[in-house]
Amino acid sequence: MLVVRIVELQGNNFAFGLQQSEEIIHTHLIKQHGFLKNLSAHSNVKKAKALLQVHSPNILEELGGLAKGLDMELGTIIRLYSGYDVDFPTMGCTAYINNDYYVRNYDFSPELYDARLVFSNPINGYASVGFSQQVIGRLDGMNEKGLVVGLHFVNNEHKGEGFLATTIVRILLEQCCSIKEAIELISTIPHGFCYNYSITDLSGEGVVVEATPEKQVVHFNNPLICTNHFEAEVLQRKNREDVQGSIKRKEYLGSILTEKISPITAYQHFNDGNSPLFFKYYKEYFGTLHTVVYLPKELSVIIGVGENCKPIKLSLRKYLDGTNNLPKVIKGRINQKV
Repeated sequence: MLVVRIVELQGNNFAFGLQQSEEIIHTHLIKQHGFLKNLSAHSNVKKAKALLQVHSPNILEELGGLAKGLDMELGTIIRLYSGYDVDFPTMGCTAYINNDYYVRNYDFSPELYDARLVFSNPINGYASVGFSQQVIGRLDGMNEKGLVVGLHFVNNEHKGEGFLATTIVRILLEQCCSIKEAIELISTIPHGFCYNYSITDLSGEGVVVEATPEKQVVHFNNPLICTNHFEAEVLQRKNREDVQGSIKRKEYLGSILTEKISPITAYQHFNDGNSPLFFKYYKEYFGTLHTVVYLPKELSVIIGVGENCKPIKLSLRKYLDGTNNLPKVIKGRINQKV
């Protein structure tokens, strides 16, 4: 059984950090400290702090709240949670964007998964809903302006000194109201690894930003399919040696999405445990943990945890209006493939 907690954050970012420090202490997140220490052993804290002051003072303030609540040095918290100059295992993700919605599977290990869906409404930034990673980061999400962003791992061998994609997704959601703003901002942030970022907004347009530490290439398409490899000729040498699985997922999606299908039908294609888009290699860091459909025009989200999960629909708009009764958790079933 996989249990995803629903977290609500409102107010200033220091308060976000304090609230989440309590969550870390009392949940499985505290067990991740040893793992995070190993991954961030060589991180340049001074440089990370200086870059956050430029690119996201909100995140720096939130890290201050975490430090206070956990009774730890700010430098240690920046090293563990900022996502700057940090190693990270491989992961997989598949996304599809059309005029009406953005649907995606996130594939990784439950042991390193935050298992948190966060509704946040900061004083200085756009409100959003999204799945967290390393507490302050986001795997995917949608903000109050209808901007949706998700990450897709490509390669961790071509590394630079920069931020994890999870931190970058969080920055984009909090600061950008459109594809145009997201493309402009993402080009100014130092990237640590090779990732694709799939993005849409109220326009229904789809865009993939293929990003390496040295260069970003932008592709527009509608509809748009994004998996875990670069397609730009100038970046293909940055791909992993074997990208056939990523290519096959993209080809499969292209074959079934020849006709207009509803968000629920798309959800079912992604969440079906027997689908070529759904994976069960959890011990190998490649098992599907959540399926999510973001609906920018109505600011709602359809969610399933694990496989063949009855979808749950939640509203960011109602959350902001104070009329949404959010559940405490979403539960689902995962089965390791033998």
